[in-house]
Amino acid sequence: MPDLIAKPALGHAPLTLAGTTLTEEPQARITAIAPFPGQTDAVARALGMAFPAPGQVVESGGRSLVWAGRDIAFLIGDAPTVALAASVTDQSDAWVTLALRGPQAVAALARLVSLDLRRVQAGQCFRTGLNHMPLVLIVEDADRFRLMTFRSMAQTAWHEVQDALEKVAARAALTA
Repeated sequence: MPDLIAKPALGHAPLTLAGTTLTEEPQARITAIAPFPGQTDAVARALGMAFPAPGQVVESGGRSLVWAGRDIAFLIGDAPTVALAASVTDQSDAWVTLALRGPQAVAALARLVSLDLRRVQAGQCFRTGLNHMPLVLIVEDADRFRLMTFRSMAQTAWHEVQDALEKVAARAALTA
């Protein structure tokens, strides 16, 4: 069997414009968990953490359980170590995670997503689009976001966010 070498989707150096930084996050293990009908509470007990309500992220013990759609969540961190009454699928190699952090993060994202992010709170997440790409947007803080999209779209996602940051930085330079 060949030896496979894990590589980042992009390998770009961090990009900072207008005090806001775009980075590619190291890829953590991502496990999709879809509880069987009526088994959500049993899955939550087995995982030792609540199953997230729509639009929410639950964190415990260095792991995150991110709402990813109706009756499905992504476990980010170690894979489940116990049997679950759920459909469980390793999604690690299918996603890329970008981080956007800084005072212009909301202004840059306002050009790319159809959400008003000015009043979001840590622990919220959204299934939305990054222009034309599917996106799971995780709010870490008012100016800190994780953007998860398909790995096959990583380069395009980076380019879109970089372009938005460049435009926000140019606008800020005009008013300075």
